[in-house]
Order: sequence, then C-alpha cells, then structure tokens
Amino acid sequence: MANVNTTGSTPRGDSFAFSENFPHEDFFMQQARKNGIEVAAQDPSVGVGGLIQFISGLIRARSIVEIGTGSGVSGLWVFSGAVSDSTLTSIDSERELAGSARLIFEEAGISAQRFRLITGNIIEVVGKLADSNYDLMIVRSPKDMVDVVQESFRLLKENGVLLIDNALDSGRVADPTQRDAETIARRDSIKAIKEDSRWRSTLLPIGGGVLIANKI
Repeated sequence: MANVNTTGSTPRGDSFAFSENFPHEDFFMQQARKNGIEVAAQDPSVGVGGLIQFISGLIRARSIVEIGTGSGVSGLWVFSGAVSDSTLTSIDSERELAGSARLIFEEAGISAQRFRLITGNIIEVVGKLADSNYDLMIVRSPKDMVDVVQESFRLLKENGVLLIDNALDSGRVADPTQRDAETIARRDSIKAIKEDSRWRSTLLPIGGGVLIANKI
C-alpha cells in the first residue's frame, strides 16, 4: 500500500533532506565524518546526530554507553549535548575505528577522563558492564544486536533511554523480502522492544531509521 498523506496538505519540497540538514556539525564532526567515509565506518547521519545531542541534553545524561564507535561522530554529538561531567564508554570490534575516534576526541579538546574506548567481542564486553549504570545507551553495530538489546534493560538506569541508530537500515527492515542476517537482527530487535511492556518506544524515519525506547 502506498504511503498516504493524512495531514490534509499538499507535499512540497524534500522534508527529509530539510530535516537532515537542520542540525549544524562543527569542524571536528565534519572531519570525523570524512575520516569515517575513508574507512567505511558506520556513523550517524547529521539528523540523527542532532537527535543524539538533543536527547543527551534533555535527559542530562552523565553516563553514556555506545555500541559501534564509528569514527567518533556520534561521540562528538553526545559530548555536545550531555552535561559537562558526562562520560562515554564506546565499544567496537574494530581497533582502527577506536583509534580514529580517540584522535578526533583529543583534537576536539575532550579530556581523556571523559571517554573510554573498548575494542573486542561486543557481547562479551557488554556482558561485563555494570547493572543500572547508564542514562543513555546507543546501539549502532548490527553485530549481536538482539543480545545487546536484551542486555540494555539491565544496563540502563530507571527512565534510561535506548537509541538504536539505523534501526530500519534505510528501508531494508520494512521490506519482508530482505532476509540477510543483519536485517533480521534489526527486525527482531525492534519487535523485542515493541512487545516488551517494560519499554515505552517509538520509531522515527530519520537517517536510516531510529528506534527510541524509554525504560519504565
């Protein structure tokens, strides 16, 4: 079935592109994004970065954990919105990406005491993180996504927020003919959150799709 406009207005312009270009990326964010393109890192779109900044500030996040470091773009957006004494734990399976993120954080003047970059088997590292320790959890890597999402409830504080970036993989998740492992992992993760009464959640069509869930 085709999408139906229920607003009563006639669509004009590209609202998706307008929304994506609404936030402003500073010099270091732009540089990190360029670095990420060179190594095929999974970084949030500009629009999703703005959402990460907004949520970090809205909930006054002090302790943030991220699965999928990318080139550091996401971390810079976190730091731009979170409180000044916030700390970020970012986990990735690729050592090269952690190194790239570390360099851009240092260039941006972020104190080394404010971030911890961990490389290794994602689900093993996540399994060692402390219970009820995080205000915000960002999941980007599709590796072990279902298991990571299951762990997120344990890791977040009461009223903590889970954000899954690229949750719809730019439409692949909504296409039932797509049956590759990563698409299935994203689809199953969304379903698990939706059907779990311990979460209040919504899906937003920005970037590659964003799922936001509040632990209740």
